[in-house]
Amino acid sequence: MAERPFDEPRLKLNRIYTKTGDEGETQLASGERVRKDTARLECYGTVDELNSLVGLAAVSAGERPELAELAAILERVQHELFNLGSTLATSPGKARARQARITEEDVAQLETGMDRITAALPPLTSFVLPGGARINAELHVCRTVCRRAERRLVAAAREEEMDGVSLRYLNRLSDAFFVWSRWTNLLLGVEERLWSPNKAAGGRES
Repeated sequence: MAERPFDEPRLKLNRIYTKTGDEGETQLASGERVRKDTARLECYGTVDELNSLVGLAAVSAGERPELAELAAILERVQHELFNLGSTLATSPGKARARQARITEEDVAQLETGMDRITAALPPLTSFVLPGGARINAELHVCRTVCRRAERRLVAAAREEEMDGVSLRYLNRLSDAFFVWSRWTNLLLGVEERLWSPNKAAGGRES
């Protein structure tokens, strides 16, 4: 069997709380202690938040047979987000040779998948509103949190070297959440909710 490119986790958690972070610091995967409010921590903390929301959407997808393929995609994305967190939690130049990370293959897989699904979607005539189906709204929440993670990564890159592949991945992933949200409504036979400015209170005729 071919050797896997990344090392498997080597964790043994006997106790969850350690008290080592009580003074507002934490330890990076590469060993350094840093303040919990640094740009790097904000970035991979947001990625962790995103992963939780993807898990919620994956559960929703798993409850509908029509969305079995999406459920598998979202599970893959959760593993990729953990790989991304591994990169973000490591100082520049200190990553191990086989340490988990985001790769160009991950980016390409998102692009290929989006192209295939987009070809089956009807053209948009307006911006879409989250909703129609609950999972559609959940995927839009994932999209917006992913955009925030991307912004956090751009901010962190102003302070220290950050991996360019990671930024491309988050940019593509946020687009993918949009495509997947539309796909769910299509597969479930739910009409898309399109933005209509005149449905606002200020747009109605008196």
